[in-house]
Amino acid sequence: MRKQILLILTILISSFSFGQAKGVKIGYIDMEYILQNVPNYADAKGQLEQKAQKWKQEIETKKNDITKLKDALKTEQVLLTKELIDEKQEEISFQENELLEYNQKRFGPTGDLIIQKSVLTKPIQDQIFTIVQDISEAKKYDFIFDKSSDMTMLFASKRFDISDQVLRVLNRAEKREQMTKKQIKLEEEKDATEDFIKENPGMVERQKILDDKKLAREQLAKDKKAAAEEKKKTTEENRKKAIAEKEAKKNGTITAKDSSSTKAIPKVDNNTAKEAAAVLRTKILEDRKKAVEDRKKKILEDREAAKKAKEEKLKENKTK
Repeated sequence: MRKQILLILTILISSFSFGQAKGVKIGYIDMEYILQNVPNYADAKGQLEQKAQKWKQEIETKKNDITKLKDALKTEQVLLTKELIDEKQEEISFQENELLEYNQKRFGPTGDLIIQKSVLTKPIQDQIFTIVQDISEAKKYDFIFDKSSDMTMLFASKRFDISDQVLRVLNRAEKREQMTKKQIKLEEEKDATEDFIKENPGMVERQKILDDKKLAREQLAKDKKAAAEEKKKTTEENRKKAIAEKEAKKNGTITAKDSSSTKAIPKVDNNTAKEAAAVLRTKILEDRKKAVEDRKKKILEDREAAKKAKEEKLKENKTK
């Protein structure tokens, strides 16, 4: 274990000067975490643990039988001949050796449990190693370590953990036969987006700020366009009123609007007509002026609201 750590440190130190010119990209996986989240492995491991539990019960039963033999010998020893005592002690020793051999057979370094664990994990580990190599080449990693191996990690930032990436590829490989090409492509695009967000949190935050600014600009442009259209509409209405007024003057009647309806004013003398026309023009000018002031006020209010929303958004981003 110490040799492995020294080897890793040597590699990292030797690549440090190179890393100053080109950043060394390091990642790691947690093999235990990956295996625990592979459904097939979890099922097989559960079955193996049931077997191990059964073997432990058998060992415990044999231990109890040996203990009973020893207790019986102690009780009967005074009544037995030397030959019978030796015979019973030999039987106890034989069963103890048999128990030791059975324990080694099931739980020893080369026992059934270790062998079956190896048989269970090796195919999945081979797949994981292939996936790790593919990810390393695609994303330009210089080193990938296994967190659950003998190498001790004193600290590891979560953003360098590619275990979830490996697990996604592993699980997708099992489902690939049941998925369409479009579904596979969508899954890969989704994974790529998630990985990018995880690996570049600062860039994502900056993009969010830019998007908010873009939305604020679009809203402001929309408000300006609405104000321009309103102005155009009002101008057109005023033009039509002026034409109607001119036509009314020509025909000897003046059309005026009150708060509820339009009334026709009968023909009067020239002085009265001129006074009525002047009043009407004054009212039209006042209405036009009021409409312009209302539009200005609305534009200013909308700008102020947009500015306030933008400031609150920036403040919220800084707090995060």
